[in-house]
Amino acid sequence: MLLTIKTYHHPATDIGFLLHKHPDKVQSFSITGGKVHVFYPEANEDSCTVAMLMELNSIDLVRKLKVPGSSSLLKHYINDRPYVASSFTSHAIAKVFSSALNGKCANRQDLLETPMSFDVKISVLKVRGGLPLLEKIFQPLGYIVSAEQHPLDENFEEWGSSPYYTVLLQTKSTKYLKALLTHLYVLLPVFDNEKHYWIGKNEADKLLQRGEGWLAQHPEKEWITRRYLKNFSSLSKYALKKMLDDEYEVIEEDVVALIEPEKVEKKQNLHQQRLNAALEKLKESKAKSVLDLGCGEGKLLRMLLKESQFERILGMDVSFKSLQRAKEKLYMDNMAPRQKARINLIQGALTYYDERLKDYDAAAVIEVIEHLELDRIPAFEKVLFEVAKPQTVVLTTPNAEYNVNYNFLQKDSFRHSDHRFEWTRAEFQDWTKHVCETYGYSVNIFPIGEETERIGAPSQMAVFSISQ
Repeated sequence: MLLTIKTYHHPATDIGFLLHKHPDKVQSFSITGGKVHVFYPEANEDSCTVAMLMELNSIDLVRKLKVPGSSSLLKHYINDRPYVASSFTSHAIAKVFSSALNGKCANRQDLLETPMSFDVKISVLKVRGGLPLLEKIFQPLGYIVSAEQHPLDENFEEWGSSPYYTVLLQTKSTKYLKALLTHLYVLLPVFDNEKHYWIGKNEADKLLQRGEGWLAQHPEKEWITRRYLKNFSSLSKYALKKMLDDEYEVIEEDVVALIEPEKVEKKQNLHQQRLNAALEKLKESKAKSVLDLGCGEGKLLRMLLKESQFERILGMDVSFKSLQRAKEKLYMDNMAPRQKARINLIQGALTYYDERLKDYDAAAVIEVIEHLELDRIPAFEKVLFEVAKPQTVVLTTPNAEYNVNYNFLQKDSFRHSDHRFEWTRAEFQDWTKHVCETYGYSVNIFPIGEETERIGAPSQMAVFSISQ
């Protein structure tokens, strides 16, 4: 993973004093999981670029790195850690640029108070929200953001784009080097779901220390705090209370918003209502074989297994981690052979042709479609309604009109940070009508949850059936 910082300060080589790294040398340091090298691709009075090249050993990460509660990604030899900016990059910054990060310069104290202009290039960063998310995070701190998205495979354009970007950050005005390094130290781990260290109160205190003077004023402070602390609500609450002088409520793990504890309980109940409603419609369909598309950790799968009506069950999800958790929660390794023969789990995407989805009587798609980009919906339609083409499809999605009942949601924001859209009832009806006309289905739409006059229920469910 390569990170470069370029300055046009005159003389530009002054950055070498601040970083305590001489432009004429290549220096190497040991870090957790590998090594980091610091060198200067260019160094003159007009421009100077310092490069930090991180080399991680995937085998050492698996064999030596012990992180309590670590995700499955850090337990596999093949992963993206050596190639992307991550929590390891933040660790490397603190290791090799510690003096500059802490505002120390033994030889040139005057440079500490000298603002400079910078260009920062992050060779590869995994960003699920793309350029709009990058702009929301970096623009309030005074950066001009540009990003180049990489394809999944240059040889197969039809596979589409990956979540990996090359990111360029340019300072709109001059900035202290300490501030720049602090922003990188805090924000790079925010985009990383696979942090290599244990998250505890000490990490919350680090966030408060490094975020002092800027994080409390950032419009996305809740999202940054939650992500930095790996979605631990108690730690996020602690950090935000400290940051905002105790004028902060609770943060729900799945929603970037303020929320009352009782609202969390209502959300949990609503999710169970969706599952119950979907199960009833699947049972009414007389289906004997069922697809659970976007099965997550397998809550609906457990309910389906309890019903002898369903002789063949397939759970599919794009997340390998979720499938592993589903397997564990279903106790598949210890299942009786007859029960185990009824169910299978596969990894796959709902927007790609997949022969494995054919020949099932029914499909459930529970709170999944809103996680897809709108321009991927036509591909999703073809996979589900043309390729798989089950007799019955049960699909649920949020009702955007109901969001006015959630005081913790800002205008035009979504219930979940990973939602790409949320449809009103009219928009949902229009889409279901289009599906029926295109693929030969009929549909009935049902509310899920407590209905409110004029704005409906919190969720909406469509039950599609092949027209006779």
